[in-house]
Amino acid sequence: MEIAEHLHVLDTEGRRLAAAAELAGVDAKVPTCPDWQIRDLLRHTGMVHRWAAAFVAEEHQGPRPDGGLPDLDGEPLLDWFRRGHTYLVDTLTQAPPDVACWSFLPAPTPLAFWARRQAHETTVHRVDAQSALAAAPDPVAEDVAVDGIDELLRGMHARKKSGVRSEVPRVLRVHATDADAVWTVRITQDPPAAERGATGEADCELAGPAARLYLSLWNRLPFPSLTGDATVAALWRERSAITWG
Repeated sequence: MEIAEHLHVLDTEGRRLAAAAELAGVDAKVPTCPDWQIRDLLRHTGMVHRWAAAFVAEEHQGPRPDGGLPDLDGEPLLDWFRRGHTYLVDTLTQAPPDVACWSFLPAPTPLAFWARRQAHETTVHRVDAQSALAAAPDPVAEDVAVDGIDELLRGMHARKKSGVRSEVPRVLRVHATDADAVWTVRITQDPPAAERGATGEADCELAGPAARLYLSLWNRLPFPSLTGDATVAALWRERSAITWG
């Protein structure tokens, strides 16, 4: 996906998140994040949006702390979230393509990194917000899901901060059946090493539609079809919580 496509996803998904949050109400429980209410989701995502925008707008060259969670609730919290989301979209849209700032995953440019990362941050949390409503969340588009799986497996969990480790080497295969996209993830005592394609034998394979795999790998849904050693999938489920930055 290109930067413009990621920005469209970020814009659309942020608006959907806010609409679902307003409809559900800030007291509503978030089933996909059992410890959260909608107010927690808005505070977290709004904080991340402002944190990300600052790197691009102010061209910070290294990591910096976030601004903390706001002491807001109800309608003021919703307004604060919407303002931060708009600021992020506008900042990334108006930034020069060669803007120089810190990022934490490999990407063609820092702008490409932040557009992609915030598109997926916001998509997953839009699903969280809609999970608080009676109707099922809107589906994630296939191309967005495939891109998100790739970012998660080959980017987020390739970092030293990934907790997915195993003293006994294991191989996890991920197969998005509707997109004919496959990843092979080697799990060892080092950070997981993922590559595109079905390379070598796998101990466990997760297969299903890209959107379902995307959300299950982010621990939002149960895994779809699973073959082979289920303990490998359980290891992922137990140890794949993300640490940011």
